[in-house]
Amino acid sequence: MTNRRTILCAMAGAAVGAMAATGALAQEYTLKLHQFLPAQANVPVQVLDVWADAVEADSDGRIKIDRFPAMQLGGAPPELMDQAIDGVADIVWTVVGYTPGRFPSTEVFELPFMVGDARAASYAYWKMYEEHMQDEFSDVHILGTWVHGPGMFHTSDPVEVPADLEGMKIRGGSRLVNQLLELAGATPVGMPVPAVSEGLSKGVIDGTTIPWEVTTSLRVAELVENHTEFEGPALYNLTFVLAMNNDAYNNLPADLQQVIDDNSGLEFSIFAGGTQADADGPAREVAVELGNNIITIDAATAESDWLPLVQPIYDSWIADMAELGVDGQARIDQARALMAEYEAAN
Repeated sequence: MTNRRTILCAMAGAAVGAMAATGALAQEYTLKLHQFLPAQANVPVQVLDVWADAVEADSDGRIKIDRFPAMQLGGAPPELMDQAIDGVADIVWTVVGYTPGRFPSTEVFELPFMVGDARAASYAYWKMYEEHMQDEFSDVHILGTWVHGPGMFHTSDPVEVPADLEGMKIRGGSRLVNQLLELAGATPVGMPVPAVSEGLSKGVIDGTTIPWEVTTSLRVAELVENHTEFEGPALYNLTFVLAMNNDAYNNLPADLQQVIDDNSGLEFSIFAGGTQADADGPAREVAVELGNNIITIDAATAESDWLPLVQPIYDSWIADMAELGVDGQARIDQARALMAEYEAAN
């Protein structure tokens, strides 16, 4: 009997070893990644899936990342950050501006006509996150920080000068964009990106502010005929984070934390911002092929007609930061210097 029990135990041990060797038991940690766009949109396909696939591969299958697009875990896009904090999701990708005023330092990259290159801004954003923003994001483990390509207008009627916006209902992408719209006489409408198509089709809004890249998945070029883009620094940009629940990160063994770290940070942030910006060109071609009216405001006209409009936004942001004990102008200067540093090196 003893020999038989010994043999059975040995056989069971051999079976377990064989299963582990074939990968059947390799998966040790499953992480839920939650975000607000459809699975086929550019960011999930070209950024988030690329990141998740790399983590899975580099962990030799010990980490599995389940992807939940289009708010499949429930809630609304503005709740994503709290879902990461509370552990509803292990990882979220979100627009920082969905929670206005909560992470004020990031807004330096959302100021109008501040950012000319998404890669340069994403580089500067990560550098400044490491130096200045970690306290603001202490409730999560930040994996990446980036901005999208140039934000612009997509409207039912043409927009060439600020006065053309008067009376329009425009979906604004952030607190600072909404301030710009108000200064131009438009009515800003708060609306998450996935709701834009329905808002345009039903006439709830007369236009929206988004980069070209997002227009394809939302069919914006089919819903409005006018698009206003700017040469030089963009009308606006939004800031994003890929954020991980602190416990989910801390509960990983050191070697798997290293896998996460190796796929995150500065280079990933630059990749993510640049990838979003690179998707602008193909999306713009859709509008061209439809024969839509694309208005390009040159840098000189932007400076003469648009920059005076937005100066109060800079002034109020600097004042808001001063109330928090932060030198807002110094942050603006640092962001510009870091963006110039990246551009000079590349």
